[in-house]
Amino acid sequence: MKTAVLLGVMLLAVPIPAPAQIKAQARPGGTPPWNKGILPISAESYWNAVECGKLGGDNPACVFWDTGLCKNDDFVLAMFTPYKSVAYEVWRVVRQMQPAPTPSFQDAQRTRVTVGVTAERGSKNPIASVAVRRGGKTLQPATTTMETNGGRFTFDYPAFAAGSSLTLDLVGKVRTLSCTIDPATLSGFR
Repeated sequence: MKTAVLLGVMLLAVPIPAPAQIKAQARPGGTPPWNKGILPISAESYWNAVECGKLGGDNPACVFWDTGLCKNDDFVLAMFTPYKSVAYEVWRVVRQMQPAPTPSFQDAQRTRVTVGVTAERGSKNPIASVAVRRGGKTLQPATTTMETNGGRFTFDYPAFAAGSSLTLDLVGKVRTLSCTIDPATLSGFR
């Protein structure tokens, strides 16, 4: 009995590490310029995304604005938004030297914000969940799909709306990483 109590006291004395803090950085230089953040698709953002996709190239910043977002040793993030789905579809076809398509506006309207999380090479911290902390509230994903090497966490638009900063908690099975995204960075999200 004394051993169990002593073990319990020892466990309470072990410090629990605080989440690792990261500051988000989106790729600069997206053309055409964008400063409205992630929104439901509109006529303006749809045609802006089409123009973005027509730029072609290997890695245009307006399509892959999320490359290196919340860079860390455990997880690689990829954001999927209505804007990005349209821009990526156009870019993929134009890159194959074909005429730019007109992606489905209705499909883009049904697209929400998904954070794709993949394990970084050599990581020993599998993703368990993702949450957004904003304005004193914690927002959980509307849907979660776990995969062998990561997962997809889908949120409604208000979680990533431009305006105030937010913290994206990447909850791993070993440790949690918290990525702060400031208002200026959020407004550049597409």
